[in-house]
Amino acid sequence: MPLDAPPPVATVTVQAARLPASPTDAAFSVISLDAETIATAPRLDDALTAVPGVQLFRRTSSQAANPTTQGISLRGIAGSGAGRALVTLDGAPQNDPFGGWVIWSGLPNAGIESVQIVRGAGAGPYGAGALTGVIQLSERTQVPANGEYSLEGAERGGAFGSAALAYGDVFFVASAQRTDGWTPVQKGAGLADQPLGFRSASAAIRYAPDLGGLKLALRAAAYQESRDSGLAGAASRSVGASASATLTGGSVGLGTDWRLQAWLRSSDLENSSVAVAPGRNTTTPANDQYGTPALGYGFNAALRGRTWEIGADLRAASGETREHFRFLAGAFTRGRVAGGDQYVAGLYAETWRDDGPWLLTGGVRLDRWSDSGGKRIERDLATSAVTLDNRPADQAGWQPTARAAVRYSLSDNGYWRAAAYAGFRPPTLNELHRPFRVGNDVTEANPGLEPEKLYGVEAGLGGTDWTLTLFANRLEGAVTNVTIGFGPGVFPLAGFIPAGGVLRQRQNAGDIDAWGLEGEVHHDWSDGWLRLAAGYTEAKVDGGSSAPQLTGLRPAQTPRLTASAEAGWRPADAVTLRAAARYEASRFDDDLNSRVLGAATTLDLRADWRVTPSAALYAALDNATDTSVETAQTADGISSYDAPRTFRIGIVWRP
Repeated sequence: MPLDAPPPVATVTVQAARLPASPTDAAFSVISLDAETIATAPRLDDALTAVPGVQLFRRTSSQAANPTTQGISLRGIAGSGAGRALVTLDGAPQNDPFGGWVIWSGLPNAGIESVQIVRGAGAGPYGAGALTGVIQLSERTQVPANGEYSLEGAERGGAFGSAALAYGDVFFVASAQRTDGWTPVQKGAGLADQPLGFRSASAAIRYAPDLGGLKLALRAAAYQESRDSGLAGAASRSVGASASATLTGGSVGLGTDWRLQAWLRSSDLENSSVAVAPGRNTTTPANDQYGTPALGYGFNAALRGRTWEIGADLRAASGETREHFRFLAGAFTRGRVAGGDQYVAGLYAETWRDDGPWLLTGGVRLDRWSDSGGKRIERDLATSAVTLDNRPADQAGWQPTARAAVRYSLSDNGYWRAAAYAGFRPPTLNELHRPFRVGNDVTEANPGLEPEKLYGVEAGLGGTDWTLTLFANRLEGAVTNVTIGFGPGVFPLAGFIPAGGVLRQRQNAGDIDAWGLEGEVHHDWSDGWLRLAAGYTEAKVDGGSSAPQLTGLRPAQTPRLTASAEAGWRPADAVTLRAAARYEASRFDDDLNSRVLGAATTLDLRADWRVTPSAALYAALDNATDTSVETAQTADGISSYDAPRTFRIGIVWRP
């Protein structure tokens, strides 16, 4: 949102190798977030969820959410832990190579210049994984000459710090955060319920030398985070690193631009889970996932002319989960190794025509996907005897997709547009091979999963300061956690499920039909601004013959209505006051619609004061009304909640 213009500050420009914005963007549903909106949000995912249709898998922000639940989706199409949207940073995918989730602590706000959100299936240049859209992050290119630094303190042991520096052709950003967290269970909590402690650190460096007519960017980054999971004995730790090399260029005479990019991502996750005893006073170890090494790599290339673009990309991943489970007589008795390899490679071509008030665009894409080398091997830890050796057959296939759109300018500040699209998402290695446990609930993997496919249409109107879009989508072969049993009882593969527990399995559970309306209006004036946004989605599952018990139900984690409002006021040149409210209707926590998470409205307040030309203080009150925001519910009725009211105070220094 707009801020009062600060006094001029000398800056360093560090180039980024990226193509100009595509001329086709104007015909699709595209929302942009600027640097100030990003900088004033507690975390990057908090900034994103203010946009209608942007949905984290659960309501908990990444400050408290387990890494495996940090998936992000668009358009209310049944959020999942793997996520159904592609996240890129200057073209390089940021989704985890094993699970598809996004580790947001590895993307500090201080390093992000802008965000562009493309809603709707991302055929064309985006490819596999962009099932419900794309979140395109752009790294900073403008940095104060002597750097930018921030330091924050918060309630419950919260502390945060970041630094962004540029020197010559080098850009560097680093951040660190910690908090003692809060206990998510309120009513019915026992001695086993503990706070959601969190620690994280990340750093990235980009070298972008001046090569005349070419732009080169070499980037390397790493992150580490550890968190307590709210129950005694349950915790997680994740680490990762990435590298990319991007080269762009163009020919003014020929009217062409091109990009070549290669990237690499590695990650590892440790995650321990527990079973909770009646009364919630004790826990018993249930699973020790002591390693999930994964490696992802790929390349992409694009060549753009005056009215066309062609390109190709490849994404490959390999990974496995290494676990101990079946805790008996004070020790784990079984070990498991499960994982595999996958790749997706595609070619695309798009064209457009900008003729006066008309913009017409269309494109096609063809992908080849493959899942291979799958295995699930379980052993008796005492004897090393193999108790299960499951090696599913390899799978592969071709998937064509396409998109087309039209936009007509009614006047200098008005337009209408329409679009149709198709996209697909192969299941992640995590969905194919890794079972997991949360408390007494167990979810089994399924190596037989097939890719999800989405088909959709939309129509929109807009002007200088407002947009309105109507959309309808069908998700075929939706990967859903389907309930297949209740505890207490013993089940094949999963073993014993205790009382109050539920057994689920990931399945292609039929189709999901969804239609909705999303809109935004904003107004700026000399000393303030106001923004209102909302999204409404009607969604229904058709389980077909594979999951008839789900037919007619609403997808889990899909609220009907979300709405947000943000207002800002500058009572003086150096002071800015902000208030942001967000409403979310109730949602179901499970596939059978038996666990309801209540509606919630939260209010965040913030005041910024520029004390000197180089220093600014801020104070923020998150969830100012101390609303209880329900994030999960167990089969026996125990609810978990998001963060209570939290006071933060900090300083931003640009020497």
